Amino acid sequence: MNTINRPFGLAEDPHHDFMVRVRRELHQRPELAFKEVETAQIIMRELNSLNIPYQYKGLGHGVIGFLNYNEHAPRIALRAELDGLPGDENTGLEFSSLHLGKMHACGHDAHMAIVLGAAAKLQSAPANINVNLIFQPAEESGGGSKTMIADGALNGVSAIFGGHVTHHYDVGEIMVKAGIVTAQSDRFKIHIKGKGGHGARPHEAIDAIVIASALINNLQTIVSREIDPLHPSVVTVGTLRAGSAANVIAEEAIMEGSIRSTLFESRNKIMTALKRIVEAYEGVYDASISLHIEDGYPPVVNTDVETELARQTVCQLSDGKGLRVAEYPSMGSEDFSFYLQEVHGCFVRFGARPARQEYLPLHSSQFDIDENVLEVGARYFDQLVRNAADHYMKPE
Repeated sequence: MNTINRPFGLAEDPHHDFMVRVRRELHQRPELAFKEVETAQIIMRELNSLNIPYQYKGLGHGVIGFLNYNEHAPRIALRAELDGLPGDENTGLEFSSLHLGKMHACGHDAHMAIVLGAAAKLQSAPANINVNLIFQPAEESGGGSKTMIADGALNGVSAIFGGHVTHHYDVGEIMVKAGIVTAQSDRFKIHIKGKGGHGARPHEAIDAIVIASALINNLQTIVSREIDPLHPSVVTVGTLRAGSAANVIAEEAIMEGSIRSTLFESRNKIMTALKRIVEAYEGVYDASISLHIEDGYPPVVNTDVETELARQTVCQLSDGKGLRVAEYPSMGSEDFSFYLQEVHGCFVRFGARPARQEYLPLHSSQFDIDENVLEVGARYFDQLVRNAADHYMKPE
């Protein structure tokens, strides 16, 4: 197995090959949100091999493994995601996706292997605490964490912990941040209904494309002129569909986009401005314009005590050298946020950039990881559980 210097400076991990094997099998078989049938079967097979009981309610649900070590002890949860992404893989890996048009471009295959690796460690040397192993569907779309909460994944749980691989940090580095970690993410759709006509007689028509163009430019002033520059926010128009021929003035245009914000006040200001601008353009262009806003994932907000537990764990394993702290939140989104609306917890990022490879963003068709991150993540979760046992355990 190809390795680099041992992460955290420890001896070779006896579960390393197990995690690599599982990660590669999962990597070859990506499935989309709420359709993770084969993925769930692989997870259940591995839990069976580890003699870990689990709950599975079928397609559209996730798998919950149960490490029950002490009926008088508290319970915490570790979380991984089952789903992949639409897209064709372009990594050239010998274990590339076998499912055309689908790939694990966000590292969820690694997350599952990490949690299974931590479970293997905890089975071989139990901790004095109970653990729910959450393998959830549909993180990328659909908010699968809400399905898991409804299925009882957090029943009796005092705190939940999760993590995500990233090329922003090297292997052996773990980013731990208190407070806001990711942004609120919302979607919007604007439907413009003008009046079609001949390209030679624009005075007889109401051009939906001209209206859409003006709207796109004006929407960019919401953040630049109405939101405090110290409060990160983004408004993006991602799609525009309009027109049928070069000499026909478009009657309709449909725009779709996203709103990212880190503060409730900023989000409200953006929503209010978006509605005001759309209503104004109806009058300016004498067109019919409708706006639909879809609530997305809330911000991930780490709680103080659990963040400190995570920080201490990283420092303990790496003699402080592996700890990284982000000054600003990511403008990405994560449905781990729904868990944190129910219980305390902490979400970290695992450095996973392969050696001698330039930075690649998540969701890239070429995204891959240095598999030594599996070892880092599993050791982190294993030690975190043991530290949590010391922290949460109350005298009988």
